[in-house]
Amino acid sequence: MRIGLLGTGPWAKTAHAPALTAHPELEFVGVWGRRPQAAKELADRHRTRAYDDVDALLADVDAVAVALPPAVQAELAVRAARADCHLLLDKPLATTADQARAVVEAVREAGTASVVFFTTRFQPEPEAWIAEQAQRGGWFTARAQWLGAVFTTDSPFAASPWRREKGALWDVGPHALSVVLPVLGDVRRVPAAAPGPGDTVHLVLEHTSGASSTLTLSLTAPAAAAGSAVELRGESGVTVLPHSPHSVVESLTRAADALCAAARTGRPHPCDAAFGLRVTEILTEAEDVLRRSAPHG
Repeated sequence: MRIGLLGTGPWAKTAHAPALTAHPELEFVGVWGRRPQAAKELADRHRTRAYDDVDALLADVDAVAVALPPAVQAELAVRAARADCHLLLDKPLATTADQARAVVEAVREAGTASVVFFTTRFQPEPEAWIAEQAQRGGWFTARAQWLGAVFTTDSPFAASPWRREKGALWDVGPHALSVVLPVLGDVRRVPAAAPGPGDTVHLVLEHTSGASSTLTLSLTAPAAAAGSAVELRGESGVTVLPHSPHSVVESLTRAADALCAAARTGRPHPCDAAFGLRVTEILTEAEDVLRRSAPHG
């Protein structure tokens, strides 16, 4: 599969470009970015071509990987699908339901494959655990914490304008939802949401299975407190999400494997654009609940 990369930021450099370069089933054709010089530098580092025109890149490939802010990603994903390109997308798919829905519709109309890279879903140990707990059922409640230190350390992602605007809800919220949704079922409603320190948010979710879950999300946690954890309690007892020793590049390689398989077989992956849309809808509802609960005046 001939694939191109849209984006030249820290995520493209540390995850996407290395994974695409090393993947045995992909030919890394080229890079396009909003900063042409950065595209050239990244392309040179991986011995591929820098494109000045995104449509020229889309015409030369079978698929694209996207490492761009979600609003930009959504717009270009529609454009790429209409150019008959398969899509390896990042979370969140978009920051509005309308943007995400447009991606889903474009993919459906074009008949292309799509995979959204929710990191945990492409790590072998967590993936197996999620499947096992979904099969087991009988869960009463879940507690998920996704605490990042992006804004309290020298993280290269701290300068990201969209992260500063949208915060942890939109950056790490998708990770938490990608774990609890396949186990507890879809979210019926978000009955409560409250802010915490910095960009921290606390959510309560009601699931279609009858279970409830609580999510604590932050990008401003102290470095010593950063980390993620998911705990399930139900009829079979208590279980926690296992950690994975696999790197981001290894996880993204597995996401690329999934895209190749979906393109080859025509069978959608569980983390396709439609799942990305559902996550966007839930985050939008949570954002509305937070806004309504904020003190006025």
